[in-house]
Amino acid sequence: MNSVEIPWTHEHSFKLEAPPDRVYAAFADPSELRRWFAEGAEVRLEAGGPYRFWGRHTLGTPPEAEAAQAVIQADPGRAFAFAWTIDGVPTEVRIALAAEGDGCRLTLRHMVRGDLGRPRQRELIDDHWRLAFGNLVCHLAGGAGVVLPDYADPKPAVRLSIVIAAPKEAVFRALIEPEAINQWFGSKNAVVEPRVGGRYELNWKYQVDGVDVSGGPTRILEFVENERLVLDWPDWRGNPSVNGQWIGFYLVAEGAGTRVNFVHGGFSHPAEQGDYPFGWVYFLGELTKVVEQPRRA
Repeated sequence: MNSVEIPWTHEHSFKLEAPPDRVYAAFADPSELRRWFAEGAEVRLEAGGPYRFWGRHTLGTPPEAEAAQAVIQADPGRAFAFAWTIDGVPTEVRIALAAEGDGCRLTLRHMVRGDLGRPRQRELIDDHWRLAFGNLVCHLAGGAGVVLPDYADPKPAVRLSIVIAAPKEAVFRALIEPEAINQWFGSKNAVVEPRVGGRYELNWKYQVDGVDVSGGPTRILEFVENERLVLDWPDWRGNPSVNGQWIGFYLVAEGAGTRVNFVHGGFSHPAEQGDYPFGWVYFLGELTKVVEQPRRA
């Protein structure tokens, strides 16, 4: 378990393609909260009023009887704050909204006033909000793509399924040929050794908190030509103690096309899914374009 300074604060800021009043409503209306954030919700927007949420979609999975979150501040269209006890530890969430272009800038400050008693607790809170805000983006866009997590799931995984209008052989080539991988997987110099145990590297280079990270998969775990490709998936933050994640592409003929069943598994906690569900939707969309466009041309 990582030692942390108490109290500590997680901060995050990002742009939303919706005006401040619309984003505020997504936090203020319990019926909306139930669509993107929690299984159950009760809200009364006044200082000290209830801002209760509970159930399997909530970190800590509190039952309704134990949900005691309360409003600290409610400034419509501008700011919102609430107290939230997580596993017995008091925390405080503050959200500020500011108009930015046609949308708004959301700034989050989540102060944790104790030790959550979990490994990598800073990352846990970060991942939780990445997943929640990914769902908020989908909700504000109409609701398609919302992925409400099950925080009671002992074996959480991201599962997606798409159909590509091409035979399995064409799809599989795009999964293992470096030139195609460079087009859909965000890489520039992909390296593939198409066999079990072979290299599969995207050569992603970036920084996390000032530390250089080489991201993406490193080797092939399972390889069945035109049927299945499974890769390891190291921690995106570059933490070598986090291991066991993997991604798999499973191909099934469907009519004249191919169904690609995708799984990202090996998470130690449901929150670790973070914003992966939304990122994988993007990459599978890019894979579809790369495979289908040559055929259309």
